[in-house]
Amino acid sequence: MTTVVAPDSTLVASRVTVASLIVAGPLWAAVSIAQVVTRDGFDLMRHPLSLLSTGALGWIQIANFVLAGALLIVGAAALPGRWSPRLIRAAGAGMIAAGALVMDPGSGFPAGTPDTVPSTMSWHAIGHMAAGTVTFTTLIAACYVLARHYSRDGSQGMALGAALAGTALLAGDGWAMSGGSAGTLTLAVGAITAMCFLSVAALNPRP
Repeated sequence: MTTVVAPDSTLVASRVTVASLIVAGPLWAAVSIAQVVTRDGFDLMRHPLSLLSTGALGWIQIANFVLAGALLIVGAAALPGRWSPRLIRAAGAGMIAAGALVMDPGSGFPAGTPDTVPSTMSWHAIGHMAAGTVTFTTLIAACYVLARHYSRDGSQGMALGAALAGTALLAGDGWAMSGGSAGTLTLAVGAITAMCFLSVAALNPRP
């Protein structure tokens, strides 16, 4: 007689958690980049990735934000320490809110939109900005918290990677907010770097 052993529920949950964090960043980046190169009128040198949520195909980026945020919330427990999981859950919640609260069209996107910055902001555009601030702030903080954790644990390579990821997003966001040239590009690079570092962190076993 063959005995069928059911998989341990804790092990299954752990694998789902790790897989969620591994997938979140690369999936969000891939879907965003695919739209950057295929959507008519989009210019990453001028337009933030969030602007992809507007127009007839805006639902793709909205879903991308919401799914990535949900994956971060589910996968946060795969991170070491007390504070990094909490910060990443907050970042995930911010991404979900950023997906639900859409930016106003402007600067020539979607195609056919006047090539000017809107003179006023809708309530949902203001909400999107607030959600983005929460997401970027907590994601940057999580990277630095992870850098400190890995340094204490003797994982200097991971510590350096976490610090660089946090700095990439901090610098990219700061440059964009200051009105710097191609700030939307530096912000995108920083956000993708930080998000994808979390995938690396998920592959690094918790001590």
